[in-house]
Amino acid sequence: MGTISTDIFSQKREYFDNGNTKSYGFRIEQLRKLKKAIKDNEADILSALKIDLNKPEFEAYTSEIGFLYEEISLTIKNLKKWMRPKRVNTPLSLMPAKSRIVSEPLGVVLIIGPWNYPFQLLIAPLVGAIAAGNCAILMPSDLTPATSKLTEKIINETFASNYISVVNGPGAVLGPELINNNKFNHIFFTGSEPVGKAIMKMASEHLTPVTLELGGKSPAIVFEDADIKLTAKRVVWGKIFNAGQTCVAPDYLIVHKSIKERLVNEIAVIIKQFLGEEILNNGEYTHILNQKRFNKLLSYLENGNILLGGRHSLEQLAIEPTVIEYNNSEHPALKEEIFGPILPLLTFENNKEIIDIVRKNRYPLATYIFTSSSENEKFIINNIEFGGGSINNTIVHLANPSLPFGGVGNSGIGNYHGKRSFEVFSHTKSILNSSTLIDLPMLYPPYSIRNLKIIKYFLG
Repeated sequence: MGTISTDIFSQKREYFDNGNTKSYGFRIEQLRKLKKAIKDNEADILSALKIDLNKPEFEAYTSEIGFLYEEISLTIKNLKKWMRPKRVNTPLSLMPAKSRIVSEPLGVVLIIGPWNYPFQLLIAPLVGAIAAGNCAILMPSDLTPATSKLTEKIINETFASNYISVVNGPGAVLGPELINNNKFNHIFFTGSEPVGKAIMKMASEHLTPVTLELGGKSPAIVFEDADIKLTAKRVVWGKIFNAGQTCVAPDYLIVHKSIKERLVNEIAVIIKQFLGEEILNNGEYTHILNQKRFNKLLSYLENGNILLGGRHSLEQLAIEPTVIEYNNSEHPALKEEIFGPILPLLTFENNKEIIDIVRKNRYPLATYIFTSSSENEKFIINNIEFGGGSINNTIVHLANPSLPFGGVGNSGIGNYHGKRSFEVFSHTKSILNSSTLIDLPMLYPPYSIRNLKIIKYFLG
């Protein structure tokens, strides 16, 4: 693969260096082509996602296709404004002069996608890369082969191979091959923290900047004044969407002790409403990725007190939505990102306990606050560091392209969506244009006490 990967990269470097990708007209044309390609292949995309993960059409469309339409439309609408050089103030000490910031493309970028949203999380960053004027290599997950192969077909039919292309194969081999042998201008990775660390280490050899969209244990915090029925509905929805295989899914509950029983009872009612009695045979319930992940999730059910759910089927690769308590605070389910339909429950009696609990798994990607009190909202927002979140809801903040999405600390580096995606794949070049009509002699040697006093006056 070494020579092949270098050739794939070199073709794009040449195409970029010849200035083909930089004009506004070219970028808009490519964005429109991308949107049309998705529309033309909607049925095939939905079918591939059904094969790989048994995703129901509603979830697959909203999270993997409709999401992209909104992102592309917003980008097309605003791209001219985003590309426009921005005038900024110039200090009096540098006058007469004008200052501006110019956004320019980075060059050739690598985008590595995950398996849980295998189409959307690969293409959404590509929207920003195209908008910013870059060439790109896409590396889909090898764990979702139907979607990955279809993505390669769509990209090959839509774009010139020396502009954008897809490489398919085992990620553990392809990733190091691409990163070690080519000096990308940016690497955008969505996936696990261990793999993110490995990518960052490899990228550092070339001083290649990275955006890492990782995960973390995202809490759903339920105060005693929360609307119990609505909280149950929205927590369950956020947890069972894609069978909990979502980086911003509520990972565990922190519930005020006084409402624990009421909330659990209401969650049981909602699960039945959403998925029926025969959950494991529900065709609208996404499957667990594979047997390895299935067995990992089952290990979280050991040594715990299951409050509801817990049934599972290896044949269906399905696990019921499960609420569980643990007596041991060191249980792996309380330390590792679960990434499945299992929801540990912890309780609190005072607000300080919430902070202590969350800081055992500091820097979650998301945090969800259920309360009717603005004081409770402020307390959590001001005392917990997290990537982003929602109040009285779960996962919906991800769907707003006007909100930058990303983690903090262990949950990621950098953010994207909307304008921020354009900025991630752009370099902001600073330009100061000095007048030639006036030249201030006080700036040049030999320096004098008088000139120093003048400079101190302007700068002090």
